[in-house]
Amino acid sequence: MLYVLLAALAVVALVLIIAAQKPDRFRTERSALIDAPAERIFPMINDFRAWPAWSPWEKKDPGMKRSLSGAEAGPGSVYAWDGDRNIGAGRMEILETTAPERVTIQLDFIRPFKARNTAEFTLRPEGAGTRVTWAMFGPQPFVGKLISMFIDCDRMVGKEFETGLANLKAEAGRGAPGEGRAAA
Repeated sequence: MLYVLLAALAVVALVLIIAAQKPDRFRTERSALIDAPAERIFPMINDFRAWPAWSPWEKKDPGMKRSLSGAEAGPGSVYAWDGDRNIGAGRMEILETTAPERVTIQLDFIRPFKARNTAEFTLRPEGAGTRVTWAMFGPQPFVGKLISMFIDCDRMVGKEFETGLANLKAEAGRGAPGEGRAAA
């Protein structure tokens, strides 16, 4: 029995030591080539009112409460949400934009865990389209390091980013109001 207890303690100590060696910051990033000019894609990112058409989290909790405040679009625009256990609660605020190249967002999670990260979208011309890169980065406290020992957060969040970029690609392909489709 003593050997089992000592072995269990050794395993726990090893996991804690390995977790402590992980980086103090994290970055998750995905990109997609979208057959549309950056000028068409940029407003869909820079205006939170456009996010329900492409954000992967919008459909996960139909009962999610959303609120918009601040500027209509761009810096000072705020989107807050309060959803079920899969969505949690939080707030996003657009901090900086460079049209049509970049949108930087402060992302504050409230529930199920507290965290302050940065989300950033970059749009670069590539061939006849635009390479859109969605990144999220920030500090990785010890608890985050420990969780990453058992859950691949990059793969989990990255999968959502991939879905969102695919949705953004489909939405951009539809064109904007006045570009061949009726305004909603």
